[in-house]
Amino acid sequence: MNIISLLKKLPIDVGQAERKHDSAGKLIAFSFVEGGAGKRALDIGCRDGYWSLCLEKKGYTVTSLDIDPHYGPALKHNVEEGLKFDDNSFDLIWCTEVIEHLHDPDKFLNEINRVLSPGGLSVLTTPNSAWWFYVIVRLWGWTPKKIQNADHKQFWIEESIKAVAKGYDLFGYFPYAIKFFRIKSLIGILSPTFILVRYKK
Repeated sequence: MNIISLLKKLPIDVGQAERKHDSAGKLIAFSFVEGGAGKRALDIGCRDGYWSLCLEKKGYTVTSLDIDPHYGPALKHNVEEGLKFDDNSFDLIWCTEVIEHLHDPDKFLNEINRVLSPGGLSVLTTPNSAWWFYVIVRLWGWTPKKIQNADHKQFWIEESIKAVAKGYDLFGYFPYAIKFFRIKSLIGILSPTFILVRYKK
């Protein structure tokens, strides 16, 4: 087993497909989600519906979307075409590991803002391609493009994600085993994942 295969089995967000339910980044992101009794949530990129079900357990009425859903109630939709919902339709937008797959993340974030109700919360996660691990393995030619999902179109660093996600608070986590702590400092080098949080005014 090589180092990449080993890392993909740890909850540190290298190879999301293998830790899609319990990676530290997603667990920390979900800690921002409060009870949703009587509220509406949109789960973008729901895939197998795991996080949709978690949101339902918190009381939300959930609409689930994915370009290739593996979850019965989900709607099949390519978000590059926009979000087919009215303005102010949702109280929560949950979107993990999606914006790195998009050609036009600016348009997508504008659509999230449009369908989110005033006072609503949007929570997103995406890989950090400047994490120290990537810096080191570049010495052997292992770039984020080679290690991350083959469909990734964006390889975010702290400066680029801040530029596109204006108005979002940026979080990460550290360390990488036993206990994970939410951090706001040194995210660009320490955290494998960016966690983006925004309350709409």
